[in-house]
Amino acid sequence: MRTWIWPAMRDVLDELLCWWRAGRPVGMATVTGTWRSAPRPPGATMLVGPDGTTVGSVSGGCVEAAVYELCQEVVRSGRPCVARYGVSDDDAFSVGLTCGGVIELYVERVDPDRFPDLPEVAAAIAAQRPVATVTCVTGPQEGLGRRLVVWPDESRGTLGSQRLDDAVTDDGRAMLAAGRTGLLHYGVDGQRRGGGLSVLVNSFAPKARMIVFGAIDFAAAVARVGAFLGYRVTVCDARSAFATARRFPDADEVVVDWPHRYLAAEAAAGRVDERTVVCVLTHDPKFDVPVLRVALNLPLAYIGAMGSRRTHDVRTSQLRQAGVPEETLARLASPIGLDLGGRTPEETAVSIAAEIIATRWGGDGARLSRTSGRIHH
Repeated sequence: MRTWIWPAMRDVLDELLCWWRAGRPVGMATVTGTWRSAPRPPGATMLVGPDGTTVGSVSGGCVEAAVYELCQEVVRSGRPCVARYGVSDDDAFSVGLTCGGVIELYVERVDPDRFPDLPEVAAAIAAQRPVATVTCVTGPQEGLGRRLVVWPDESRGTLGSQRLDDAVTDDGRAMLAAGRTGLLHYGVDGQRRGGGLSVLVNSFAPKARMIVFGAIDFAAAVARVGAFLGYRVTVCDARSAFATARRFPDADEVVVDWPHRYLAAEAAAGRVDERTVVCVLTHDPKFDVPVLRVALNLPLAYIGAMGSRRTHDVRTSQLRQAGVPEETLARLASPIGLDLGGRTPEETAVSIAAEIIATRWGGDGARLSRTSGRIHH
């Protein structure tokens, strides 16, 4: 089976920035929406450079000749536009899909006048700092192409009115925190229940982190599933004989350090946040209790600890003795995972991943065949 890695704006940024610095206009097409099995997700980007060079992809090749011509026309006219293309069943199948679909693109000219903040966006992406670009893609003609750049603590640019800027900045930050790219819809003055104006929020956020403490066989399976889910995975253990990159090939990094010391240092350096998940798999009190004391005092997305119910009771008793209050202890998922009946490290890793997903989205782990009502909320 083929694996397709689709370029988003971050993947064409070097070429875009090079042309921008030379003052040479570029045509840029960005996927804003898809229906059925279109080959590219929102945010996928294709550039047509001043010398006719193409970089990136918006469809895997099946409609890109037409997009190429449209990008050149938009560069000449300076007028952005929205285009919609159907992807045939045969073309969709050729890029790894079983049926066709529809993609919608926003096509614009990029140059220093139209995107003055591009170097700052590029610098944030290179430094793994979260940033989002918010571009008006439908609405009154005079507003098309206006852009906001949104960071967690500031924004720059305008979409035309303060009310609109305020609403879009708030919503854009929420999408940035979740690492989501997509369209938002408003009234022309920022009314959230209104229509007639759409903006594309293109989020560039570092991967959320999964930190696994305990260099055991279960940790290798959890690291593998964590990487599959898109986390940047760290395995940490104080025992150098066990914490090796060879034993954990799916981890982004393997660290030899005392767990509590490592987590405290990462928090102090600002390298964990409310998206970070922590899995404590050592089930050894000399490791578990100190690192859980640190973790439970941080605003993390998920904190789970492995062990039997007896181990859990002993561990929570020690945490209470260490001064951890009951409301803080309630955040601890212990014993870790959902009750799937699994036995192997891989099955246990799936149960842990399922609990992390359920915690993130508010699910309860029930079998859908035994529930009614909406599946997604």
